[in-house]
Amino acid sequence: MTQKSPRPDGAAVEETRELRLDFTKLTRLGDDEVLPVAVQDARTDEVILVAYVSREALEESLRLRKAVFWSTSRHALWYKGREESGNSFTLEEIRVNCEQNSLVYRVTPDRGGICHTRYPDGAYRNCFYRRLNLETGVLEEIKET
Repeated sequence: MTQKSPRPDGAAVEETRELRLDFTKLTRLGDDEVLPVAVQDARTDEVILVAYVSREALEESLRLRKAVFWSTSRHALWYKGREESGNSFTLEEIRVNCEQNSLVYRVTPDRGGICHTRYPDGAYRNCFYRRLNLETGVLEEIKET
């Protein structure tokens, strides 16, 4: 079902119906010291994306009261919405898990869609816009209502 192959570029992963899970992501981070952060819409409790945060990104998030992440591909701060999508998040709350090795950012989306990936009529409501068909192993787009 999943294949072990070099990672394709972002667009190939974002637009495919083929399951290409990246089980090597954390092993390729090198010297980046990060924690995973689940981002949840504070109004709906919907999980809208999963990202990573460094110490610097956490400090920026606290200072700005905006969700700031660490881009593991660019090895730099990622100010959500500044460079690509325009979709930024106001930070409402930060939750810390019991082992202090992951976070939940509860946010309020500032406008429009959330994901930088777009369908023909605009941005997806969250970054989890596909589901795995348990019968066929094929990714299917979740139709928003």
